[in-house]
Parts: sequence; C-alpha cells; structure tokens
Amino acid sequence: MNSNMTTDASFLYKSGRYEELWERHCSFIDLKLENFMSIQKRLLLEQLLLLSRCELGKEIMKGALPQTVDEFRKKVPLTTYADYAPYFSQKREDILPEKPYMWLHTSGRSGEYTKWVPITERRYHEMGMMCLSALIFCTCHKHGDINVAVNDKWLYALAPPPYISGTWARFIQSYYPFNCLPPLSEAEEMSFAELVRKGTELALEKGVDLFGGMPSVLLAVGNKLRDGTANSKHGATIKNPRTMLRLAKGIINSKIHGRNLLPRDLWRLKGILAGGAGTAIYREKIKAMWGREPLDIYTFTEGGMIAVQTWDYQGMTFFPSLNFLEFIPEKESTKLLQDPTYKPVTLLLDEVQADENYELVITNFLGGAMVRYRVGDMVHITALSNEQLNIDIPQMVFYSRADNIIDIAGFTRLTEKTIWQAIENSGIAYKDWTARLETKEHPVLHIYIEPEKDGNGRDDEIAAKIHGQLVTMDPDYASVESLLGFRPVRVTLLNRGAFSHYTDILQKQSAKLGQLKPPHINPSDDVLKILTGNE
Repeated sequence: MNSNMTTDASFLYKSGRYEELWERHCSFIDLKLENFMSIQKRLLLEQLLLLSRCELGKEIMKGALPQTVDEFRKKVPLTTYADYAPYFSQKREDILPEKPYMWLHTSGRSGEYTKWVPITERRYHEMGMMCLSALIFCTCHKHGDINVAVNDKWLYALAPPPYISGTWARFIQSYYPFNCLPPLSEAEEMSFAELVRKGTELALEKGVDLFGGMPSVLLAVGNKLRDGTANSKHGATIKNPRTMLRLAKGIINSKIHGRNLLPRDLWRLKGILAGGAGTAIYREKIKAMWGREPLDIYTFTEGGMIAVQTWDYQGMTFFPSLNFLEFIPEKESTKLLQDPTYKPVTLLLDEVQADENYELVITNFLGGAMVRYRVGDMVHITALSNEQLNIDIPQMVFYSRADNIIDIAGFTRLTEKTIWQAIENSGIAYKDWTARLETKEHPVLHIYIEPEKDGNGRDDEIAAKIHGQLVTMDPDYASVESLLGFRPVRVTLLNRGAFSHYTDILQKQSAKLGQLKPPHINPSDDVLKILTGNE
C-alpha cells in the first residue's frame, strides 16, 4: 500500500481524473474469475509465510507449515472465535503475524464476551479503499460514473471507534473528506439517540447528500418525520430560515401527493449505503421513504469488507484482496453443527454453484490474524456472474446466521443463553421453548413456549415480561425500543405436550438420539409445524 494513498483519492477527484479514481477503487468488478482466484491464492501464500513465523500462526495451524493452497486447506483446522479469545481478550500483540495498527471490537455474543480483533495498518487502509468503492457504487448510474464528491454532506449514524463502522468513517474522512452531520469529532462523543437527533436537525438546515449506516436508523428518522415528531421539541431549530424553508417546501410536496411528510420531500440523496440483514428486510420501505434504494454491503469486524452491490442493486460482488474465501456447503455445515468433530468439505469461489447456500470461512490477508475462521453466516450464491453488467464473479446475498445467534435489527445479537435467562427470570412456568427471528412489519424475536401449567397469562403479557428482562440484561437490546419504537418480542403459547409430541414423531421416523429435541434457536418451518400441530 502506497504511503501517499491517503491523498490520492481526493486529489484525483479534484483534478478531474475520474477514470483513474474508478480504476483504483472499482476495477475489481472487471476481473475474470481466473484472475480473481490468482489474487486470492497469491495473497494467501504471502499470509502463510507470516503465519509460519508467529506464535499465533503456529498454534492455530497446529504445527503445520503448508506450502500450497491445497495443503493449507487439508492440514489447517477450521477455527471459531473461541480459538482466539484467550489471546485477543488480553490484546496480545507479541503473538500476532503483524503488529496491529489498532484493535476493533464488536458486540460478540450477548451475555458472553466482547470480541476484540487486531487490525493491521495494511488491512485498515485496504478497508478504507473498499469503503470508498461502495460509496462510488451507491451513487453511480453506470460503469465509470463518479458521482460522489469531496465535501458531500453525510448524515452520520454509525457506532464510533473502536466499532468497525465508525473506524471506516474516520479513515475515509482523512483522504476523501465529507461534511459529516454532526461533525465527526462531535458525533463520536454522542449517544446514539442524540446522534440521530442532532444529525436530523443539521440535515434540515444544511441538506444532505449521503447516508451510511444501519437501515433501521433510516426508518427511525423517516417515521419521526412522518408522524410529525421530528422537530416538536426543537423550536429553536425551526426558527432557522433555511430549516423553515426546507420544511415548508417538504410539507407542500407531501400535501400535493396526499400523504404525511417523508424524508424524500425534504432531501434528494445521491446514495444510501447500508449493511446487515435489515437492508433486504427494509429495502422497499426505505425506498418509499427516502426516494432511493439502499446499496447493500456485507461486512463484519473479523473480515472487514467482504462483498458489495453495484449500481443495479442485485447480488453482491466479492472483494478479492482482503480475505481468502472458502465455502462450506449447507449440508456439510449441518453435519458440523450436529457433530463438532466432523471435518467438512470446503469449496473455493470458482467451485460454488448458483442457487446454493454456504457457510462462509475466511482467512485474513495483509497480516491479519483470523485463519480458516468460521464467520457463523450462511450466504446464498444467487448467480455465477452478473451477465447484465459483465461481472465474471459469483454473486451473493446474506442468507442467515449459521449458528445459534439471533440478530435484532443490527442492534444486538442474542444467544440461546440470554434468551433462556430472560424467560427464566420472567417467572413463567414453562416446559420448554424455541425461538427464531421472523420478519413481519419489523424484525421479530418469536418465542414459542409450552407452558408447564395453565394460568401463565396471555401471549402478549408473557411477551412483555420477557421483553422487560431483555431490556434489563442487554442495553443494546433496549435501544431497539427506545430508538426504533417497537418491541421485538412476540410469544406463541404451544399446546401442552407439544415437545413430547415432537419427540414421538421423530422416534417414529427413526431419528438419532441427538435429534429428538428441537433446537432452542432458529427452528425450521418443519419443526414448527410439528410443535404447533400443523404437520
């Protein structure tokens, strides 16, 4: 990575050298799959050399010293965060393949631990480059189109460093500066609710060009405007002439169309960049509110930027230069879930099939620390290429979590232990339970409970008790109601004997002993049909 990279992007834009700017940040979509794989394999071999020289690499690879890609995949075991937690919780820099530039963290598993992940300077800069790639794609209309400008106004609604989203914002601001609303130095010190409120106030006064953040925040801002509450407590702000003029024009436009005020009446965004499962869930609502479709990115702390949509808003295209990508077929992933000692087959990107689900496995490039790391996500390969845009790289969408975590609107990730504890603390007499994420008008944590006895109360009363416990146990979960304005918990009371009935059915099907009880987290439709008596 060129040490002068931090000045290149804004310099190219200001100099009108748009072709070079596109080539630097977006030309990876023009790679032939063969060239994509060559980059993957070359960078993996460079990474293996670093791993072979450090304590962490020797421990994770169990003494293996692979010299080829095939040897690496055969000899090095798959890992999870538990393999790294003893080192990363203490921020052990002496055992890493390359000195970290900084440590990032994510919420990890609710009620268990916070994940810390070391980021090298090379990975930090590469992720910043990719973030600008995504911003170019979310504002362009065709190949080579540069429509994102230096000093565009960005409605900032990101978690501050050391969360990865705020870290990217800080980096990109340093070499392709935006006018953040609120200013970055202030935004990083604000609570999330205050950040959204202040950002909306400034956007009403100054206008806004871009949004980058969780789609649930876009809906929260839109709902406040629609309900007429966005400025009810800020009379001083409404006295600003520019704000008054913008609101007046917006209200007139909304009345012409016979509806309540929406963000699209106030602003015309160049682009919206969003990430997480909520993007697909909220896509049409966001487009209706804001007048522009959100561009989806697939990202997480341990891997950084993995894939991004392009200007046709279809499947996401993988980035080649940040992680080595492996894919566990869904059937193999299921076997691994049932038997942790099982060694699943993995495929490379040039081996995947269209319309299939795969659990993602990554190995960091550029001195990173994660090796054959099971992300816990299932991705769906929608196509082996994007023929319309002439992209010769398999296309993906996020499908689901592959493990026992339930993600609520991007705010919190609840484990089996946390949900179970909330049910227990609520005082409900129950026989057993199962829960999964369902999508209604909002993301719903739907808990199916078999009562121990009659008289526990109505479904909604029990849901309120469990919700109250989750609010107490998990501050991130509490933000869902306080910021987004809805309670995610829904409860369905099953008939007495529902779980015994399930066991009887599975025994008649000659299921193995370990399969006679349904999972507590994310049961399938078939499981629920039996539990609810609809089989």
